[in-house]
Amino acid sequence: MVQRGFAPRRTARLVREWGYPGLAGDAALLVSELATNALLHGAIRGRLFRVHLTLSAATLRIAVSDSRGERLPGLREAADDECYGRGLVIVARIADRWGIEPRTVGKTVFAELALRQGPDMPMGPRELRAGPSRTATPR
Repeated sequence: MVQRGFAPRRTARLVREWGYPGLAGDAALLVSELATNALLHGAIRGRLFRVHLTLSAATLRIAVSDSRGERLPGLREAADDECYGRGLVIVARIADRWGIEPRTVGKTVFAELALRQGPDMPMGPRELRAGPSRTATPR
């Protein structure tokens, strides 16, 4: 049994340890949303999903891989009375870039946060547009 919230808490701890405490909350939320989507829409009985964090000089990349490559996520507008359907909207608002990468078995959905330094690099919501490669990019 997986402890609820383990991946987001561990993500926040790692991001703080890596020296980016200001991104810890956003990174944890992105992991939570992407992992929830993998569980709800990408899980096959007996198969797990994988959360992978990568820190480069300019980007924190959060990637969640599952085994259902035929079920691709997409942005949609959820009705007010729906319990589900807002996860990728949250991801698109928080991430600087997100997208889908096919795998031999399954897919990887990723979100990236730019590692901003200094007061001239604002944080917060960004206006997004969807590109033909199933990737949303900031405008």
